[in-house]
Amino acid sequence: MSFRVSSLIAVLFVFAAVPVFAQDSWQIRRGSGTGDLISVFFTSSNTGWVAGDEGYLAQTRDGGNTWTKRVLNTAANINEIYFRNDDDGYLVAGRKMFETSDGGANWKEAFIANPSEFADGVPEFLSIRFNSRNQGFIVGSVLDRDNDEIVIGSLLMRTVDGGKTWSRVEVPTKVELFHLDFDGKSHGWIVGDRGTILATTNNGNSWELQDSGTQEVLYNVDFRDERDGYAVGTGGTILRTVDGGRTWLKVASPVTATLFRVDFPNDKDGWIVGARGTILRTRDRGVTWTEQNSNTTNHLYGLYVRGDHGWSVGKDGVIISYKD
Repeated sequence: MSFRVSSLIAVLFVFAAVPVFAQDSWQIRRGSGTGDLISVFFTSSNTGWVAGDEGYLAQTRDGGNTWTKRVLNTAANINEIYFRNDDDGYLVAGRKMFETSDGGANWKEAFIANPSEFADGVPEFLSIRFNSRNQGFIVGSVLDRDNDEIVIGSLLMRTVDGGKTWSRVEVPTKVELFHLDFDGKSHGWIVGDRGTILATTNNGNSWELQDSGTQEVLYNVDFRDERDGYAVGTGGTILRTVDGGRTWLKVASPVTATLFRVDFPNDKDGWIVGARGTILRTRDRGVTWTEQNSNTTNHLYGLYVRGDHGWSVGKDGVIISYKD
């Protein structure tokens, strides 16, 4: 398991009461597998990918009924899968990134970091997004060379030539950065440790800190447009903004479990997954959230929702799905 989740497992929350679940239900598609699964991404209703510990990567072509393992030349934990179209995809795995231009038929390692840019430590890549054909960003952290449990700096990398070359971008923080999201080309957000939220309104040329109002770790951020956005993290934290992040409001959460992912397939409906099989749903633009029955107590680290179909993956290789 990766993205610093391991350091939290010892404190992942004992529930004092049995929750009352809504009627919606997720179904187990695979109860266990090889290691933890961290990320899931579908490029169509039938074609999808899951990835996680020790370079594990698998693909489905039949909507998740069967999964075929793909051999990747790494033993590093894969932190995220991201496709910007049907053909062009990326895997960030520790200090490496892999890319495909043929829909995942072939993957090759991509050069990102020049060692001279990291004289103070070693990079760890956690999330990637492209906001145009040629421009993309990677976030993560810089780790101590002698102890990779110690974060010594923030990491933001940028490409303006479609991923051929990458350069490091300075940001006004030194905490670990976990995830980023863009709405269109100009507006983007990054979340990280200690309640950190960074935002850009000028195509990533500069980034400014926003006041999240919390010191909780923020693991994931999702924006529907340049105004409406959501972030989730430890302690059941759910944050919502309706003004692009100029103000963030804490939303009442029905759980205290760590929340790892949030995804809105449309303007009103949203999903969150987290520790101990936690799944939350909103039908009112994130104003209120209701706990759902996940049919698992495994931590859920990855989430992908497309239309009326959702997928989540997590501890010990569990895969679950939902269809409205």
